[in-house]
Amino acid sequence: MELLKHLIFEYGYFGIFLALVGGIVGLPVPDEILLVTIGYYAYLGRVDLLTALVSSYLGSIIGITISYLLGAKLGLPFLLKFGGKIRLTPTRVHKAQQLFFKHGKWLLLIGYFIPGVRHLTGYLAGIARMPLRIFMIYSYVGALFWVSLFVVTGYELGIKWYFIKQSFEAYKIIVYFGVSILLSIVALLFFFRTKKKKP
Repeated sequence: MELLKHLIFEYGYFGIFLALVGGIVGLPVPDEILLVTIGYYAYLGRVDLLTALVSSYLGSIIGITISYLLGAKLGLPFLLKFGGKIRLTPTRVHKAQQLFFKHGKWLLLIGYFIPGVRHLTGYLAGIARMPLRIFMIYSYVGALFWVSLFVVTGYELGIKWYFIKQSFEAYKIIVYFGVSILLSIVALLFFFRTKKKKP
């Protein structure tokens, strides 16, 4: 937690940006806690909410784009060889790969909300040679939902966050709420898409 405070207060919005880039690429950054903390500091007036949101969003999409490019250029052998250095073990890579082959672009959309998966979706999309345009649409929209949900949650919780920030139950509620919203959106998109196809 002290490291997060140092990043925010010492380096400002650039620190937020760098932390999110590193977190998405796979460095040991507690992404959700960072985002909620940013929202909390915005509530206290220590950072500007909109600028913090933009910094967090840019960090997220740059991070996942770097992962995509590494996956496309260096492939699966690179990920299996060096992934362990950034917590991406072969077992985790294999499980995420199975999920990716099954759900593809939709995993890019909701993968941010699944710890251990969001660090791999960019790499796997690059390895699978997913078209860059498709990758950007799904991963960038997913990043927008993820960043907005956690930062705004921290902001809305306000002073209450001080008492519950260490609570795992609070974390679970936030994640479940976010996943529920995303699944609802996906269901609506599927419904309207199916409706349009009908004669």
